[in-house]
Amino acid sequence: MQQVLDLLGFEPTHRRGDQWYGCCPLHASTSRRPRHFSVNVAIGRYYCHKCHGKGHQLELWAAFTKLPLHPAAIDLCHVLGREVPWIRHW
Repeated sequence: MQQVLDLLGFEPTHRRGDQWYGCCPLHASTSRRPRHFSVNVAIGRYYCHKCHGKGHQLELWAAFTKLPLHPAAIDLCHVLGREVPWIRHW
């Protein structure tokens, strides 16, 4: 989750252990209430209290890039410089 947050340029305004708060990277929130977005980096889940986006790190990347989940997974692997874990049929 931290790698995806770094790619999105997320800067937490408040941290409480593994729970981080800040402006939502999905809709570029610049509200005076900067705690619309919360993410638990230990379990890899996020929630935006403004746009109601939620999910895990791959869903966050898919929402940010506006790609379906499968193409977003491939894109994230390329961006992170990792090999795509293709499933081979026997």
